[in-house]
Amino acid sequence: MPRKTKLIVTLGPATESAEMIGKLIDGGVNVFRLNMSHAKHEWAAEMTKIVRRESEKRDKHIAVLFDLTGPSIRTGDLKEAYELKEGDRVEFRRDDVKPSIPLSTTVNYPGLMGDVTAGNTLVVDNGVLLMRIERVDDDRIICEVRTPGKMGSRRHINLPGVRLNLPALTDKDRIDLALAVECGADYIAGSFVRDAAHVRELREAMEALEGDAQIIAKIEDQEAIRNIDAIIKISDVIMVARGDLGIEVDFEDLPILQRRIVKRCHELGTRVIVATQLLESMITNPTPTRAEVTDVMNAAYEEADALMLSGETSVGRYPERCVDAIIRIASRIEPSGGHGFGQSVILRDERQKTARAAITLADSLADARLIVLTRRGVLANHVALMRPKTAAFYAFTPKESVCRQLSLTRGIRAFKLSFSSNIEETIQRATEQLRKADLVRPGTPIVILSDILSDHFAANSILLHHA
Repeated sequence: MPRKTKLIVTLGPATESAEMIGKLIDGGVNVFRLNMSHAKHEWAAEMTKIVRRESEKRDKHIAVLFDLTGPSIRTGDLKEAYELKEGDRVEFRRDDVKPSIPLSTTVNYPGLMGDVTAGNTLVVDNGVLLMRIERVDDDRIICEVRTPGKMGSRRHINLPGVRLNLPALTDKDRIDLALAVECGADYIAGSFVRDAAHVRELREAMEALEGDAQIIAKIEDQEAIRNIDAIIKISDVIMVARGDLGIEVDFEDLPILQRRIVKRCHELGTRVIVATQLLESMITNPTPTRAEVTDVMNAAYEEADALMLSGETSVGRYPERCVDAIIRIASRIEPSGGHGFGQSVILRDERQKTARAAITLADSLADARLIVLTRRGVLANHVALMRPKTAAFYAFTPKESVCRQLSLTRGIRAFKLSFSSNIEETIQRATEQLRKADLVRPGTPIVILSDILSDHFAANSILLHHA
């Protein structure tokens, strides 16, 4: 059976060559992520061109995702990293004031002092260092180190449970967003999204630049969890970004939140990605840990649309082995079923109800194929979110960009096909494409779902056809 769970990998020094990108496409990658926290513009533009070129060589629809940095709080530059001991005092100050103690660094968010209070926990470098805020002044805070460790330059700061008055988009984000639009990005991810207004601001900024990418909202803190329904409803895709989220919440709550978000995305009709540390040990090791195998299996069993690799493929030693491992795990667990969250989709309109009926018909016919004819991909996504049991689920669309945007959607294989005004001709051409790809045989039942208008075919219609 073909794999249903899609795979996103992050490009970086380990995977930036055209040869390696081609190998990863051949290995089963569906989407390439460019992390704008680290990427230079020239590099990102070149990577986009290489992905497009290598995809075209293979006649595959591979998407490019620009992941914006977002309003993250970071420490300043240090001449040498600080070796911190438990009980040490560390100062975080505005960049326009001088240090008051030896262990001092700046922060890139001058409003920090107004958002925190004494007693708050401050986490540095994704949990490497834990500190307690002892004193808050107008221009600096003093923290006591609770866990020893090394603090280098430009380290990320988290403040679990603290509401930060950060903007939705920084100046850097807006510059990177313009590049993403210029490069024809298929997806743009907003980092540290905290409410629906942040997603709306990102979408409006993109549309003002005449971009048509789909928006991914990364869920990374407690405020986003509190506003999760509103964020899901306004986003094209949700990413459960477990790195920062795992710092912002108690670690024992993280698996529960992951499952809750995935289930709610199913119910509300929005695609979902599970990301971060899926195969973290494979950055340096050639095989995953048993815990990582189980983690990937759980995400695939929850029927997330896509899984994402970060450092494993951007800087890791074994990017190809990582891709092979995650595909093997997902492919092994998928035939055993899933949690069935797709059965709880809230059907809000006739289009979704028609999609449910088509799935019921296709699932009831032996060896049936399910085809969706769609111009924008919306109907295909509705169908996919209900998780049809048939492994043979195809979308036909006249637009290459829609084919690429469907590359993140679970279970779909997209084909580019120009639509005729005569629906019978369109169906015949679609069937012929499937025959050439050896995906149907003469007599194979095909359930066709369409939301396009033609001379003889109404919108939101179902047709049973035989190859």
